[in-house]
Amino acid sequence: MAGGIGFGASTMIKSPAQAAAEAGAPERDVLTADVELRVLRASLVVRGQVAAERTLTVSAAVSAAEGAEPLVTKAPLRAGDQVKAASVLVEISGRPVFALPGSLPAYRDLKPGARGPDVTQLREALAGRGFPSTADPAGEFGAGTQAALDAFYRSLGYDPRPVVEDGAAQVEAAMTSVTDAERALQDVRAADRQEEKTVVRAQEDLGRAEKALAAARLQAGAMLPASEVVFLDRFPARVESVTVGVGDRAPGSVMTISSGSLGVRGVLTPSQRGVVRSGQKVRILAEATGDEFDGTATSVTEPGGSVRREGGDGESEGGGEGEADGAGALATLNVTPDKKIDAALVGQEVRLTIEIKASRGKVLVVPFSAVSSAADGSTVVTVLARNGERRQIRVRPGLEGDGSVQVTPVPQDALAPGDRVIVGKAPGGEGGAR
Repeated sequence: MAGGIGFGASTMIKSPAQAAAEAGAPERDVLTADVELRVLRASLVVRGQVAAERTLTVSAAVSAAEGAEPLVTKAPLRAGDQVKAASVLVEISGRPVFALPGSLPAYRDLKPGARGPDVTQLREALAGRGFPSTADPAGEFGAGTQAALDAFYRSLGYDPRPVVEDGAAQVEAAMTSVTDAERALQDVRAADRQEEKTVVRAQEDLGRAEKALAAARLQAGAMLPASEVVFLDRFPARVESVTVGVGDRAPGSVMTISSGSLGVRGVLTPSQRGVVRSGQKVRILAEATGDEFDGTATSVTEPGGSVRREGGDGESEGGGEGEADGAGALATLNVTPDKKIDAALVGQEVRLTIEIKASRGKVLVVPFSAVSSAADGSTVVTVLARNGERRQIRVRPGLEGDGSVQVTPVPQDALAPGDRVIVGKAPGGEGGAR
């Protein structure tokens, strides 16, 4: 581990003045600290923010009437509000944009005849709101789905969009054709001499007219425009920001919504990216509230968009730009908390203390300032005995962190926990070490 990692982040090590005072201050001209036996952890402190697993932007793609400009006609939500299933998020030119449960994005308009997993998702969402469509074949948008969608829209206080704008006229024309076919069949049956072939043909004409009427009714019935629905995989969701108000022209983006479990995203500089790995322990502190909890680094999103989840081999997932392309850019550290985070913390700035490395069990630890170089080039610490005697102990330095360093004395019994080592001069003192 490179020297100095995490030194500026430490708040755990006692100051030399504290250590000297607690030890009884053996000499007035030097500061001392106790040798400790503990697990030494090298750490790195970065800034972060509590964020939801998924954040999406709601766009105003609803079409206004011909020749009119899309305007915001209702904006019922504000930043921080909860979003429940079937909530109307915003209204554009009198048309709603609502939220339904689902993991697939709305990528096409759904209308009679459509088939696929997105149709299944819609039907499940409607059924969950009390509008089932069990009569339709699995995965198919039929008359039952259309009736359920129609009822759902009306429960929100809106008329659904028809599949075709002139659907009512088509239904009326088809109904006229059915009436004419019914009368023709009646006339044939009422004739004095019925010919079987004539009756059959009249029945066939009536059947075709009835099928055309059913098709016209589907075309005149409800459809789901992709612009009027947002599918979210978790509820309740949360409004992160709203950029419009009633009367505003509807821009491309009107609000941002977050959903899913809460996590933490930190920011890594180029030098920090090289020492952070997935699986490292992270201590999370929300400084505004004092909330503190543990988490685990799960991945690093590189500047080019690739996701690194390696345990140290440097391989990445996602196919984004390489390290060379984003060498000077910031990366994102994704942290999964060990417990559920209070939703009130979403958007809060947090401090992340990342455990870069830890010693294997308890080791002898001294403040970094206690280590110096002897005249022969060896690394030493200076022990101050109770009687004021000073003796230099050769040590092999090891892991560094939290302003401290692991030391192995030579010989091994030359240093023990509780020994006092000199870390510097006292203010105004003449003697001292180093």
